[in-house]
Amino acid sequence: MRRSVMLCLLTLVLLFAGSLAAQQNPPPRAKAFATAADIPYESAPNFLKLPVGRYLGEGIGVARNSRGNIFVYTRNGETTELFEFDPTGKFLREIGEGLYGFSQAHGVRVDREDNIWAVDEGTDMVIKFNPAGRVMMLLGRRPEAVAGLPATPGRGTAPPPAVPYRFGRPTDVAWDAQGNIFIADGYTNSRVAKYDKNGRFARSVGTRGTEPSQLNTPHSIQVDASGNVYVADRGNRRIQVFSNDLTLRAIYDHVGAPWALCITPGPHQYLYSSNSNPDNNNSINSAVSGEIYKMELDGTVIGKFGSPGKQLKEFGTVHAIDCRNENELIVSEITTWRVQKLTLRPQMQSSSR
Repeated sequence: MRRSVMLCLLTLVLLFAGSLAAQQNPPPRAKAFATAADIPYESAPNFLKLPVGRYLGEGIGVARNSRGNIFVYTRNGETTELFEFDPTGKFLREIGEGLYGFSQAHGVRVDREDNIWAVDEGTDMVIKFNPAGRVMMLLGRRPEAVAGLPATPGRGTAPPPAVPYRFGRPTDVAWDAQGNIFIADGYTNSRVAKYDKNGRFARSVGTRGTEPSQLNTPHSIQVDASGNVYVADRGNRRIQVFSNDLTLRAIYDHVGAPWALCITPGPHQYLYSSNSNPDNNNSINSAVSGEIYKMELDGTVIGKFGSPGKQLKEFGTVHAIDCRNENELIVSEITTWRVQKLTLRPQMQSSSR
């Protein structure tokens, strides 16, 4: 009896010590900033040229390939479409017309081999196309019977447990230098899942919640040259940074609610994050959102630009960013149904260490 009591007491002491250590050694957080310098920028008017009778819709994803061609993944009423444009904005083709995996567009990315990846939250699928537009890989599976999108679990309601090869309204995809695949999953599962280059499940992190390593609508994802994984934890108004094996490394909670992330290529990488104006017509939120931040990978803010609105150079909920060129961004907006080409004019000191 005495031995059992002693074991219980020892267990409680160890649990308390572990909890105390966690409180004393929390994940590092980026320091809040007092002000961020405004980055001057321009927007090209009427950039994309669609054929007569074709239109962009909401839920837009945008990405460029190595030649500068632009891919736009959009939903318009009952139709989801993937378009390709040349660098000048001229329409080239539609990819995947009528594809079974297309239902409700959410994101599109292009990998280092110029393969095109579409993320569809309506079919719970991530679809890889080769540069010619042929389907090469499918991750996830479309539900056999769908009566609209399944509802996002409400607060206090536990979602069904995530399983390796099924998604719950996924949002985005990214890769590391070895070709491993990282999927933000999503509105229902609240996790990040890692797969090898052939689509074999490796591991995942995240459940719905507010604690470190928990997620509330992981909406965008990027991987830097060192293999670190950056997740836009939109519902928790923070960016969480994980190692390549999905161990938490840092939390950046000083740049609003991140809707879209993008990391530039090159030897000195930068992180762009949109603190987007929510699509709920809430004037209070509009007053403290709408801008895009340019950051060092450690979370240091270099500058910001933009404000909410529908005019040229204003943003109506930035849903995706392409930053293949550090100072020439392509941004898509869900509430204004458009894509803007932005040219940044940063001060010399803002682009060097």
